Amino acid sequence: MNQSLEKPLFPPYLALLIGVIAISSSAIFVKLSDAPAPIIATYRLIFSVLLTLPFLFWNRGALAEIGKMSKKVWLLCLLSGAFLASHFLLWFESLNYTSVASSTVLVTLQPLFAFIGGYFFFGEKVRFLALSGGLLAIAGSFVIGWGDFQVGGMALWGDFLALMGAVTVTGYWLVGQYVRQHMSSFAYTLVVYTATSVILVAYDLALGYSLIGYPAADWGWFFCLALFPTLLGHSIFNWIIKWLNTTTISMGILGEPIGTAILAYFILGEVVTPPQWIGGLIIISGIYVFIRFNQPAKGVSSIEQATGEPKKLA
Repeated sequence: MNQSLEKPLFPPYLALLIGVIAISSSAIFVKLSDAPAPIIATYRLIFSVLLTLPFLFWNRGALAEIGKMSKKVWLLCLLSGAFLASHFLLWFESLNYTSVASSTVLVTLQPLFAFIGGYFFFGEKVRFLALSGGLLAIAGSFVIGWGDFQVGGMALWGDFLALMGAVTVTGYWLVGQYVRQHMSSFAYTLVVYTATSVILVAYDLALGYSLIGYPAADWGWFFCLALFPTLLGHSIFNWIIKWLNTTTISMGILGEPIGTAILAYFILGEVVTPPQWIGGLIIISGIYVFIRFNQPAKGVSSIEQATGEPKKLA
């Protein structure tokens, strides 16, 4: 039986909501840190791995699962880690050139790429009403960031980096959607986070970034980035992607600008503007329409759907 048909222990859509709330804190913590973007990304993942390792004592089967991974699975996990590392590097760097609102809106445009990737790699088709809801939510994102978009100069470069961050994170979810049909969430998350950490450390050393000597406050923000948007955000998404496909998760993540705007109000003292309120309502309406009329794909290819048997990752 296809593993994606197994009943989850926790409602996936509720888990998606929790994850979206958690990742809404990401841009805030990045802005609060004075460390270079690659260092922030590196320690976010290193701390995530360190916080995950103790759970091996309660999940001994994960070690056996990792030990039996085929070469193909290792390569796919490495590819997933490369996509995730690229996403963090691109997005964090974009925050040095453009505003939080502009960067967050652009990086959450991933549903556009998820629609395309889901169709070509998994044969997924989105109903017209669901697609309309998705486009409505994306329009809401632009309403939030419209008055904040800066055109020209380095701000435009920052916007481009954020958009590329959306492309790479979509690649990360698409690989995860496939691998998670054959691999447990804990084992997959641990391997991918470790691979991402190694890639980021290699990047830092190659470009001459120092791995030490940062203020105590920065280390606190690194820890917060690991705990909240990573373990309570990305790790939850890695779990639910067995039941909710990349497109659905990407649609849910469109709610991130709403959470970020609220947190920016309380933490950074930024005013919540009328366009943010209006855009937030549009996003929520669009997400509701999408979920209401979307026919959830199970993250399997058209071949698997036809045969009823999952493809082996041998």
